[in-house]
Amino acid sequence: MKEFLDSLPGMLSIYGLKILTALAIVLIGRWVAVAIRKTVRKALLKKNVDATIVNFSCSIAYVSLMAFIVVAALGQLGVQTSSIVAILGASALAIGLALQGSLSNLSAGVILMVTRPFKIGDYIEAGGDAGVVELISLLATTLKTVDNKKIIIPNSKLIGGSIINYTAEKIRRIDLTVGVSYDSDLRVVRKILMDEITKETRVLKDPAPFVGVVEMADSSVNLVVRPWVNTADYWDVFFSLNENIKLRLDDEGIPIPFPQTDIHLYKTAQ
Repeated sequence: MKEFLDSLPGMLSIYGLKILTALAIVLIGRWVAVAIRKTVRKALLKKNVDATIVNFSCSIAYVSLMAFIVVAALGQLGVQTSSIVAILGASALAIGLALQGSLSNLSAGVILMVTRPFKIGDYIEAGGDAGVVELISLLATTLKTVDNKKIIIPNSKLIGGSIINYTAEKIRRIDLTVGVSYDSDLRVVRKILMDEITKETRVLKDPAPFVGVVEMADSSVNLVVRPWVNTADYWDVFFSLNENIKLRLDDEGIPIPFPQTDIHLYKTAQ
């Protein structure tokens, strides 16, 4: 006991300084980590980055810095940190392999939030499904279909294929095909179609609508009707024009032919 008490001042002078240095590293390092986290948050928010990405990025930065600080403090106390770093690296690798699918969705979610190919409220077609975007998270995107079904699509599936955003632009073009009989006067038909487009007040004058012959098919002459409308009016005008054009052609006595096949019978000698 006397020997221990005699050696205590020397031990305190040696290890006490190391302990104080380790504590200083932790305290000062934590202060620096918090300051960096705040700086990263302000920088990302200033660039209008999504709040989910901001929180995720700040958390990753803070945890990484604190791990480095703790390892440095342990090294100051004389702990062999090489083995700790190796264990942490092996653990990170094992976790990464176990969560490979989730990490793929996570990275895809970050890409979606940074590139912003769509936003909440847009009507999109992606991953083999279509609907209105309700939620964009780091792992999956939620769509609501027109018949009120909810579809949850992993983000990696979205990134892996094409994305069609139907509401990204302010205006859209409606593409209709109208088939008339070969006996019909195409000049009269074209005038009727343009008249129906002009009567629709929701059709835009610029870009100008277009009507033209696109195909001389087996049973009909097909004309394309291509008016431009505001995106919000697309489906209302689409249905309205289809109905009005059919009724107008009926009133004008212009037939819309059905597909037909001519069969020729030949009499052969017995």
